[in-house]
Amino acid sequence: MGLLLLLHVLLVAAAARAPAALAWGKEGHYMTCKIADGFLTSEASTGVKALLPSWANGELAEVCSWADSQRFRYRWSSPLHFADTPGDCEFSYARDCHDTKGNKNVCVVGAINNYTAALQDSSSPFDPTESLMFLAHFVGDVHQPLHCGHVDDLGGNTIKLRWYKRKSNLHHVWDSDVITQAMKDFFDKDQDAMIESIQRNITDDWSSEEKQWETCRSKTTTCAEKYAQESALLACDAYEGVEQDDTLGDEYYFKALPVVQKRLAQGGVRLAAILNRIFSGNGRLQSI
Repeated sequence: MGLLLLLHVLLVAAAARAPAALAWGKEGHYMTCKIADGFLTSEASTGVKALLPSWANGELAEVCSWADSQRFRYRWSSPLHFADTPGDCEFSYARDCHDTKGNKNVCVVGAINNYTAALQDSSSPFDPTESLMFLAHFVGDVHQPLHCGHVDDLGGNTIKLRWYKRKSNLHHVWDSDVITQAMKDFFDKDQDAMIESIQRNITDDWSSEEKQWETCRSKTTTCAEKYAQESALLACDAYEGVEQDDTLGDEYYFKALPVVQKRLAQGGVRLAAILNRIFSGNGRLQSI
């Protein structure tokens, strides 16, 4: 586990230069983890609950925004929330997984791989509860397309615009605005109702895709690199036609909403698959 310790040292050194980027908003992370809950094996559910802090009251979803709340406490964690690209609609681990100083493996994909490995290694120096909370959060992050957005605009954070009548930026639109608008328009501001709708889509409309989402044949890492590639491709669509000071409304909203819902679903299914693998006791993954 020496490489995990080295990664931690590099992150601490890089923290002051890391650009700010939030993730799915609190609602998005809660939804991802609530969806994951429904796909956990009994073994994994028991293992997860054993690691949750007491304040979570046995609910994985309660801890899934924790990593965002720790940005000032753990400044080294900031570059672990994203993996921005040059804007070519491709994610390349060798090219894109680094911090602003060029330290390798410092991105959301590297973090998912390493926290997964840490949870599978009882000798890991990392606190297992924190490893679980970071992992659950980062799996959500890698499914938000603008977390694999363009490096020159910090994943859309510097593209200022209006979401209907309210000031926002392109990154925040994908983090929170689309979800908040959908909860208002279709679910009477009821978060649980939106979760139930996505769960129904998984078992109905997306039932033929769900097994493909969770499949991961890698024996040495997770499949987070694939998830980042999906997000990088979707990010190109998210940028299309958007300019500084634009006003985004119904046309953009109704194009983005199905993507957001599906990425929340995929994030939940895949988080469960990773946790099921961790707590099955089989197929240990290696840190990188």
